[in-house]
Amino acid sequence: MTLELLDPTQVHTTVREHYAARARNADSCCGGSSCDTISLYGDADLTDLPAEVTGFTLGCGNPTAIAALRPGEVVVDLGSGGGLDVLLAARQVGPTGYVYGVDMTDDMLELARRNAAKAGATNVEFRKGNIEDLPLADGSVDVIISNCVINLSPDKGQTLREAFRVLRSGGRLAVSDIVVEGDLSDLPVSEAQVRTALSWAGCIAGALTMDQYRALLAQAGFTDIRVEVRGRYSMQALSGVDQAQVDALQLAPEVLEAVANRFTSSSITATKP
Repeated sequence: MTLELLDPTQVHTTVREHYAARARNADSCCGGSSCDTISLYGDADLTDLPAEVTGFTLGCGNPTAIAALRPGEVVVDLGSGGGLDVLLAARQVGPTGYVYGVDMTDDMLELARRNAAKAGATNVEFRKGNIEDLPLADGSVDVIISNCVINLSPDKGQTLREAFRVLRSGGRLAVSDIVVEGDLSDLPVSEAQVRTALSWAGCIAGALTMDQYRALLAQAGFTDIRVEVRGRYSMQALSGVDQAQVDALQLAPEVLEAVANRFTSSSITATKP
């Protein structure tokens, strides 16, 4: 299965423009209309954070809930968006810890910095960069988190190699992402046609299968790899669907729903030996 439906520059441009607009409009979220901050994070996690922070999420999960962060740890959030996960992580690692947010979109970085200032967070920093080329030193962080972003990368293998590079020995990766359960090879139309009807910016066209995710993590050097389904999508809930392209597939509604159901919100964890 190949995901090379667009060239990397085009993918980055499409994603950057899409999320810049969402940052300017404070739009929410990556996973579609069924996604909201409270359902992803729970009330307790959001206590004392400003409404401007908690009212804007682009994720499909809660990576800080699976990362088991400890006081004093250094964390990096790949594709930090409006900064919610960075701020949640910053509270968990405490004043002796530190959290970096990396994002390629200027509007998102501006929004995140404003949100951090409103939250009074002093142990965070937002850096501009692509997740395929992280602006961090080798072996400089304890934990990698990310929320519905790795699927947006046109070179996921390189992204995971970068995550491995910046982690210290014994460091861990804990991300939420949209992942395909099984594959799309048994459909009456080609996988390329299905993915063309979906959007990269909508977090779904570039989603890996579970087997691909495990393989790329292992190739990057990770061990203790786990992929766990947290939720499933419907056609109505998926964002970034090209309805004209979907109609052109000429698939029965029940088949389309079955296809959508293979796109899952999953947690992915792994360790650097």
